[in-house]
Amino acid sequence: MNASALQAPLMWGDKRFHTWNYEMREQFNNKVFKVMLDAGFTCPNRDGSIAKGGCTFCSARGSGDFAGSRREDLVTQFNTIRDKQHLKWPSAHYIGYFQAYTNTYAPVEELREYFEEILQQPGVVGLSIATRPDCLPDDVVEYLAELNERTYLWVEMGLQTIHDSTSNLINRAHDTKCYEDAVHKLRKHNIRVCTHIIYGLPQETHEMMLDTGRAVAHMDVQGIKIHLLHLMRKTPMVKQYEAGLLRFLEQDEYIKLIVDTLEMLPPEMIVHRLTGDAPRNLLIGPMWSLNKWEVLNSIDRELRERDSWQGKYWRGA
Repeated sequence: MNASALQAPLMWGDKRFHTWNYEMREQFNNKVFKVMLDAGFTCPNRDGSIAKGGCTFCSARGSGDFAGSRREDLVTQFNTIRDKQHLKWPSAHYIGYFQAYTNTYAPVEELREYFEEILQQPGVVGLSIATRPDCLPDDVVEYLAELNERTYLWVEMGLQTIHDSTSNLINRAHDTKCYEDAVHKLRKHNIRVCTHIIYGLPQETHEMMLDTGRAVAHMDVQGIKIHLLHLMRKTPMVKQYEAGLLRFLEQDEYIKLIVDTLEMLPPEMIVHRLTGDAPRNLLIGPMWSLNKWEVLNSIDRELRERDSWQGKYWRGA
């Protein structure tokens, strides 16, 4: 589909991009929210199996700063977060989101125990499992394929950047080919993949960031999360910042990057997120990111002012 051939903008409800919320209402005819969980995993670039220290941007909670507490069992975490969300959406459905650290980095029997427990909770319509591309052994993929046959499943994987020089700088401990191979492995079973990328990584130019967005647009992935880099206290990236390797993006700069990227994405790709969150007490910068709704409203405004939409300049195969 070549959206640029259309005279009128593509719309998803009242938005000019294919939002997660729109897709959930299409799929389930209801509000669906993710219940963020911490199952107690770690990562292979933290425990020394492939590297140590973790990604330089990653907090002590393994990007699960808003997930439940790993001091509680999964059902308690689920109920606590669900009940808070229920105050706003009392009739919503839920997707269990295994968010913190690498959620396929364990024996498949252990994964089965955790995932099945959440699937059994009332109102759960699916799972979203965050992981790394180097943590998908064959037996785990076979189990994910089985899950995909009987529930609504997403596998979320951090690519962050297609530039291996940046990946080395931030200690990803895998390259772009590893990511592409993992996508192929999952897509053989029709498993939905959501790719995470970060704008504002150390030493990346405007064009390097757009190269990453452009590459994701042509991957066989069904969703994308675009994160603004947040520098948080007590992360290894603080030293990189102090060494002058990192410049914070300005708000207007980030908004233009997001809209440039949306214009390149295929219309059917689901946009799970367009910015990120960081705990206020940990955030060093950019501080404007704390005004999340202002950022999202500015993205909507930029799309209107350009008379643009997701896929306007998409050139598919």
